[in-house]
Amino acid sequence: MELVGIILPLGFNGGIAIFIVKRLEHKHKQGKLGKKKSKAAQNLLDSLIPLGMLFGCTVGLLLSMFFSISLLSTLSFSSGIGLLIGYFAYEIYGNKKNSYL
Repeated sequence: MELVGIILPLGFNGGIAIFIVKRLEHKHKQGKLGKKKSKAAQNLLDSLIPLGMLFGCTVGLLLSMFFSISLLSTLSFSSGIGLLIGYFAYEIYGNKKNSYL
């Protein structure tokens, strides 16, 4: 049972990371990565994925404080989910034509 607790977060986050890397690699080969006109908007676009991971870790920390879930498991799962949310935010914001930043 301990082995499952060790391998499951690794497989979960590894699967998410491989999915995101392959999607970004495919978009890069097609030349369809998100580009913004202003430097501030491009900086925001480039930092959405790491901000998603940071937000996920914060949520995991708060969950482990209020519920009886171990800190290590919540941080690992929530950082993977945050990575996925950050990628989807990158896709949505990257496809917007008009940005006011």
